[in-house]
Order: sequence, then structure tokens, then C-alpha cells
Amino acid sequence: MPAFGLIPGSWRVVGVVVLLAVLAGGSATLAWRFQDGRYGRQLAEQARAHAEMLNQLTLAAATRQQTEQDKRLALEQRLSASEHTHYRALSDAQRDQGRLRDRLATADVRLSVLLDAHDAASACAVPTAASTGSVDHGAVRARLDPAHAQRIIAITDAGDRALIALQACQAYIRALGR
Repeated sequence: MPAFGLIPGSWRVVGVVVLLAVLAGGSATLAWRFQDGRYGRQLAEQARAHAEMLNQLTLAAATRQQTEQDKRLALEQRLSASEHTHYRALSDAQRDQGRLRDRLATADVRLSVLLDAHDAASACAVPTAASTGSVDHGAVRARLDPAHAQRIIAITDAGDRALIALQACQAYIRALGR
């Protein structure tokens, strides 16, 4: 009696079926390996392309950052030069105002104002400066009290400083606008 109740000719059929199954499984395995290799190459190509794109983006970002740093440095240099120029103008104006105040205090210089000779209010008794050698050809002038002259000089000094500060602010805004 044959093993497992099979007929001797059926062993051949079973053998052929097993052989076909093994071959089918082998070809499926080969197909799977072929597809796996193709997918692996595609994934590798995608990874390489992705890495290349990231590298290009990194280089572009670094270039933009360097450009922005260069712009900032140029702006800082222009602002520093502008600040130096305006500081020098401010110190020159303050020095000139200080000299003028000193000359007023020592009576080296006196401030005077022109009076309108046709004005009815000019009939009051105001001491006038000598008109000889005057550029105004004898126009009536009144000398200012030294204390008032000092106050006027202080006001003009503050005005000069304000104008210089305004020019510095305008130059700063223009530099930022570039």
C-alpha cells in the first residue's frame, strides 16, 4: 500500500505540482526582487534629488544672508559717517556760539537792532549807536542789553542744535530708504 494513500502515478502529478509551485514561487521572488531593485533605485534617485535641492536652498539662503549682512554693514558705515559729520557740525556750532557769548560778555561785540525810522513808536528815547562807518547809511539802531543779547544767543544756539539734529534725522531716514 502506498504511503498516505496515494497511487504511484499520482506521485508524479504531485511532484509536477510541487515543481510548478516552486518555480512559480521562484519567479515571483525574482519578479519581487526585480521590482524591489527598481523601487530602490527610484528611492535612491529621489533621495539624491532631494539632497541636491536642499543643498541648493541652503546655498541660496547663505547667499541671501551674506547679501543682507553686507547691506547692513554698508548702512552702518554710512550712518557712522553721517553721525560723525553731524557731530562735527554740532560741535562747530557750539564752539562758534560759545565764542560769540564770550565776546558779548567782554563787550567785545554788541548786538543791535535796526529801528524803523517811519514807525511812530520809534519816537521814544532809545540810545543809538554811532552811525559813522555803518553799512546802513545812517539807519537808526538800538543796542541791546548784554543780558538780552546773551538770551538771544542761547535761543539761536538751541535753534542751531535743533536744525543740526533735524538734518541728522533726515540723513538717517534717507540712508534707511536706500
